[in-house]
Amino acid sequence: MRRGPRGRPGVNRIPPAEHGHITDTERGTGVETNRVPVQDMSTSETGCCPKFDPADWDDKEFHLRDKPFVKGKTVNFLHMPLNMKGMMTRTWEKIRAAGAESPDQFLLLSCDPSPWRGEHYFWVDREVDGLDNVKLSGDFLTRVFEGPFKDAGKWAKETEEFARAKGRPMQRLFMYYTTCPACAKHYGKNYVVGFAQV
Repeated sequence: MRRGPRGRPGVNRIPPAEHGHITDTERGTGVETNRVPVQDMSTSETGCCPKFDPADWDDKEFHLRDKPFVKGKTVNFLHMPLNMKGMMTRTWEKIRAAGAESPDQFLLLSCDPSPWRGEHYFWVDREVDGLDNVKLSGDFLTRVFEGPFKDAGKWAKETEEFARAKGRPMQRLFMYYTTCPACAKHYGKNYVVGFAQV
């Protein structure tokens, strides 16, 4: 279902270590980190993607601090990934075999460093041997969109404008495609979340 070049803001390699959930709430700052809304896989009617509740994600702020992710790459043609299904299947199988998936949370952040390459960050609880393990840190403002994938360019601009209107210019954009094309057709909705790193 989801590392970047050295020096890119908010992306670091994971050193060999165990990674637990650490929150700023636990440190007494009142800001919870490394959590996203629970997604109940039992709501899946397809055996694939669960139903998505946009209310849990729209106009929210999430905070990541050295959060483990696994990075996958796709070959793109004008931002359209050509090998997404194969990359996702292989990566997710290795994550599950390692027992690295979260029991109650899921997130796959996607970005396009160029029209010809995609990067996809899978939320994991620990590093996975044989995959590209990284950490992400940053604060993210979110907007939820619904519609065909071809509108992604428009959503990217709207997410950037949304962050700017809040006085927090976007540094980097990720998209969370919540539903695969087959499940979007089944549910009749195709929700996509714009993640503006600010």
